[in-house]
Amino acid sequence: MNIYNDYLQEIEERKAQGLHPKPIDGAELLSEIIAQIKDSNNPHREESLNFFTFNTVPGTTPAAAVKATFLKSIILGESVVAEIAPAFAFELLSHMKGGPSMGVLLDLALGNDVAIATEAAKVLKTQFFLYEADTDRLEAAFKAGNVVAKEILESYAKAEFFTKLPEVVEEIKVVTYVAGEGDISTDLLSPGNQAHSRSDRELHGKCLISPEAQIEIQALQAQHPDKSVMLIAEKGTMGVGSSRMSGVNNVALWTGRKASPYVPFINIAPIVAGTNGISPIFLTTVDVTGGIGLDLQNWVKVVDEKGNAVRNENGDVVLEEAYSVATGTVLTINTKTKKLYNGDKELKDISKAFTPQKMEFIKAGGSYAIVFGKKLQTFASKTLGIDIVPVFAASKEVSVEGQGLTAVEKIFNKNAVGTTPGKVLHAGSDVRVEVNIVGSQDTTGLMTSQELESMAATVISPIVDGAYQSGCHTASVWDNKSKANIPRLMKFMNDFGLITARDPKGEYLAMTDVIHKVLNDITVDEWAIIIGGDSHTRMSKGVAFGADSGTVALALATGEASMPIPESVKVTFKGDMKTYMDFRDVVHATQSQMLKQFGGENVFQGRIIEVHLGTLTADQAFTFTDWTAEMKAKASICISEDETLIESLLIAKKRIQIMIDKGMDNAKQVLKGLIAIADQRIADIRSGAKPALTPDANAKYYAEVVIDLDIVEEPMIADPDVNNADVSKRYTHDTIRPLSFYGGTKKVDLGFVGSCMVHKGDLKILSQMLKNIDAQFGKVEFKAPLVVAPPTYNIVDELKAEGDWEVLQKYSGFEFDDNAPKGVARTGYENILYLERPGCNLCMGNQEKAAKGDTVMATSTRLFQGRVVEDSEGKKGESLLSSTPVVVLSTILGRTPTMEEYKAAVKGINLTQFAPSHKLLVQ
Repeated sequence: MNIYNDYLQEIEERKAQGLHPKPIDGAELLSEIIAQIKDSNNPHREESLNFFTFNTVPGTTPAAAVKATFLKSIILGESVVAEIAPAFAFELLSHMKGGPSMGVLLDLALGNDVAIATEAAKVLKTQFFLYEADTDRLEAAFKAGNVVAKEILESYAKAEFFTKLPEVVEEIKVVTYVAGEGDISTDLLSPGNQAHSRSDRELHGKCLISPEAQIEIQALQAQHPDKSVMLIAEKGTMGVGSSRMSGVNNVALWTGRKASPYVPFINIAPIVAGTNGISPIFLTTVDVTGGIGLDLQNWVKVVDEKGNAVRNENGDVVLEEAYSVATGTVLTINTKTKKLYNGDKELKDISKAFTPQKMEFIKAGGSYAIVFGKKLQTFASKTLGIDIVPVFAASKEVSVEGQGLTAVEKIFNKNAVGTTPGKVLHAGSDVRVEVNIVGSQDTTGLMTSQELESMAATVISPIVDGAYQSGCHTASVWDNKSKANIPRLMKFMNDFGLITARDPKGEYLAMTDVIHKVLNDITVDEWAIIIGGDSHTRMSKGVAFGADSGTVALALATGEASMPIPESVKVTFKGDMKTYMDFRDVVHATQSQMLKQFGGENVFQGRIIEVHLGTLTADQAFTFTDWTAEMKAKASICISEDETLIESLLIAKKRIQIMIDKGMDNAKQVLKGLIAIADQRIADIRSGAKPALTPDANAKYYAEVVIDLDIVEEPMIADPDVNNADVSKRYTHDTIRPLSFYGGTKKVDLGFVGSCMVHKGDLKILSQMLKNIDAQFGKVEFKAPLVVAPPTYNIVDELKAEGDWEVLQKYSGFEFDDNAPKGVARTGYENILYLERPGCNLCMGNQEKAAKGDTVMATSTRLFQGRVVEDSEGKKGESLLSSTPVVVLSTILGRTPTMEEYKAAVKGINLTQFAPSHKLLVQ
């Protein structure tokens, strides 16, 4: 009874937080609950029945195995529970989503009792989470002449698990709720500082937007019980930034519907919208849950008589409201006409939200059902020796005669499966592709593990070249939350087949390297497709897509991903970089010049940025590809010269070998296999058998952008513009300002150099600047704290070997100690240099944060409200993003520098330079 009493005590503690009992996933607790159910005199019997029926996690959890076994004993008559008749036991099994429940159902369906076998078969025909162990049993039974197995296979061949589902309703009534003006970051829906609670869905749901917003949503639901609440980003894009499944889960928890009456706190089918639509990676997450994402376009540009956009005194395009979506507005979504209505008035064509594929996701309750369903139908048809019956919407295949291929089109054509043989596909085609590299990060990893359990997966797909579980987002503070969650996550992922940052056995030291940097190293083929549980999964080799925890789980379990081939925007460069400028300034200038060239339209949004960097190695080029998340691009591809790519692959090989030397390789020697892939790729480039990836000369692009380096004359800063009178203009990454805008007078309270946007060169720049300042003034004195977090341990080791780390140590007031990591997040900073542990640190905002109301100058990627710094009562927190030298000098001065001060400070320092390739990087 001890474990059950502990559970009751936890329930009381959760009551104080306004929470229900935590869902049960442990075998020991559920076994105790079952024992109490069997004891008719047990005082806890009634509540135990409720826990067993309504509060047990399905899938492959230990509790699911115990529950399935007990239900089997009830069906066979070995156990008798008055409240759970055999028919109800079958119903409960039907909601357990694979794993042990599949084994039980197959035992019953292939058993000798005809009546039981018939009922088990009925349930099996509704299931789709079957893996090789399950399908092998069905195939063997069919070949042995089992009639029930044949019936089940025939049902699967017809895809009755899908065709017998209710059709999507024609009219969906919604009531609007404006969640905010301007772009809505997923931080609003699932704040980074609440990452520790993501796997506890009810608890994490409490952080959606604000308590006041939650009350308002509930009030709308009470007023409109027959309608769904639609969350809206007014004058902005919904779900920018991270790809968080937890954000969609939270929205669904408050506005969606229950996935199953017997599975707690898993809701599906949320409806979200934005004036400028939904961020591409967030929309993929919405699809996972069978939800709907609408591009409202309810604010439109005002144009003059010549058709040119009218601008206000600030140069911003003037918008006018085409129709209102103010909170409380009742609208109708018609899935047949694919239009949005207010009463009888047609407002907008929304057909992009209701493609044949998306209609299938909505009908099936999510994209997983379709992915697994297609595989199951293919298996059954092959086993029966029949042709596949056309059930699912045919994949759209776009092929344009005589048109060349962009880089992403080439990669997708190479990795595509299930397409028409010999057909060359262009942008707009729906493609199922094999995935080469998968990354799971630590603040979404627990959700990924839950998704894997729910889809009954137990081992990584054999077609994945390599997969990595990071520890970077929880690197800063080894607190009680991390100690409770991270070892459990690492064990699960290690057992599943991933290379893990922390060793569950404790045989190698924890590696807290930033996940994007590790994935960039273990991607050893520029033709690779990478899926990662973070929006900054944007490699400078291959094409990488940031994804929600569910899509990551799907890639791990199946080795596949499905998506349309995106359009591409080609970015090339001309002119020369000023010697006093840093490549980070080129990155910001790209965004600024693009917006000017296209009249304020962000042509990058939702597309691939094919950037022709040519001469930059993967480490340096990553500064650009990483930032493309802030450009709102779907992904990016770096086009390199042959020798540059070889140099990048040699660096990657060296770093993978270091991981092997640490003892991080697994039984399948995945890391050793990656080195072999790199060796082959290098050999193919050198021999000319397969040069570095380039697009075709006659490829078609949505747009082509040429960045003029000659006009980039000042460091460029991305400013959150927190006091802009137009709320929708705040906290976007599109406000790029030159250093002189600040006149050398803007106070800076804290500086941050670190995370994924810096490479070794940045830390060497810091080292040289400190030496120069010491030589110039006889000392180094900080007027604002400077926090430095190297992205990887490799960089620290290389800096030590080259003498730069010794310089940083000399001027630092704090240095991390892996043998005694911080147990509590820092709440205040002195005016010193902090050498923090490799990892995300301030950029993530879930552990370390700046003081409320601070103005932070950072090399980070995120400037969203509350991310790096929260508002104080009297002042808004600001996170300005810039190059390393600007950050360092700002902390020395305690303010933004003037151009004269900046030029003097970087004189003689080897900044990250870039020269456009003189080669035509096309085929």
